[in-house]
Amino acid sequence: MPPTDASEREAQFQAEVRRNLGRNVAASVGHGLLGQTGMRLVNAPTFLPAYVAELAGSDLAVGIARGLQFLGMALSPVVGATVIEHRRRVLPLTLWVGVMMRVQILGLAVSALWLPGLWPLYAVWFFLALFGLFLGVQGVAFNFLVSKIIPVERRGRLMGMRNALGGITAVAVSLFAGSQLLETNALGNGYAATFIVSFVLTSIGLALLVFMREPASPNVLERSNVARRVRDLPALLRDDPAFTRFFIARALATMGRMGVPFYILYAQTQVALSGADLGLLTAAFVFAQSAGNLLWGLVADRRGFRFVFLAGLGVWMLSVGLLIGTADVARLGIVFLGVGAGLGGFQMAAQNMVLEFGRRRHLPMRIAVANSAADLVAAIGAVLGGLLASTLSYIAVFELALGCQVVAAVIVLGFVDEPRVRG
Repeated sequence: MPPTDASEREAQFQAEVRRNLGRNVAASVGHGLLGQTGMRLVNAPTFLPAYVAELAGSDLAVGIARGLQFLGMALSPVVGATVIEHRRRVLPLTLWVGVMMRVQILGLAVSALWLPGLWPLYAVWFFLALFGLFLGVQGVAFNFLVSKIIPVERRGRLMGMRNALGGITAVAVSLFAGSQLLETNALGNGYAATFIVSFVLTSIGLALLVFMREPASPNVLERSNVARRVRDLPALLRDDPAFTRFFIARALATMGRMGVPFYILYAQTQVALSGADLGLLTAAFVFAQSAGNLLWGLVADRRGFRFVFLAGLGVWMLSVGLLIGTADVARLGIVFLGVGAGLGGFQMAAQNMVLEFGRRRHLPMRIAVANSAADLVAAIGAVLGGLLASTLSYIAVFELALGCQVVAAVIVLGFVDEPRVRG
């Protein structure tokens, strides 16, 4: 007979989490090892910006590409939260959205191979916008899934291990793509060949999520609609002032991403970079992001994600400062190592701190509103960055981004407590 008491249902839920923990950790690590490869290469500040710049010869086109991706990511999280918050299990939806994300990576490859003229550029904008829409839903669904199946005291180490192992694959693919695909213009388009390899690996990784065992949530919200949930947002923010301040700080820090697509374009104005160099810098970025996350995860389990948020943001900002004036490939490697480590720590903390505020039943909407705000700011920032780069300079983009990040760090340092140790 199913339990009727709320505490009994919660106890049964926790027992199932512990019973399946080993299996779920293994599936999650396997997914991280292969499933994130395509995501990393699409989001890396090297291959895609260089590809778009080659297609269009325009900084603004690069900003529009990232802006459309972030706009999609901003529009869909609230829809995703509304779709999942009444479901006792979200794994099936997570798998379906994962498939659709990978279809967009395949679309990037096919359009690069088959479309003439400027059509590949328009295809990049189209597929990145769709990629962002599905990524926004996935950000809510997968983070909510992790919050259910992985206890908070194990979460940092697991996420760090996932990212570290996934980085091993992405580093290998980056080096291979730079030296063997871009340099030789494989298939007639080295970028397309890179996207195909990413699609295959990341699809295999997604299939490993099938082996997860997700417990049914002991309590869920009633089914609702997007309009009603949007009306609930002011109350959600009022109920937890610390979360609201974190929400604002995260959005401001994300404005720093306006500079990310232009790091490699600025570097190309200082140093002549070959395809092999692009592969090496991508590998440096991905390796540092991944290996750094293993360290950040251990630190988070000891000190909390608030500390990681501030430390990651600091490393990211220092690395951008080092980028300015750099005219040496080896030094650029250090810059991209630092950017990868800092950005990785910031992203890990930004995503996981959200899970530690408030009650589980409101978690999907809390994830959604934080993700939507950050990604909307990122969309605006990407296009603004493109305009500034086109009309002023790359340095102007970096300075504005750094200013927003400094304000974000001050807010978290002075006005956001560590949610894990709240009484």
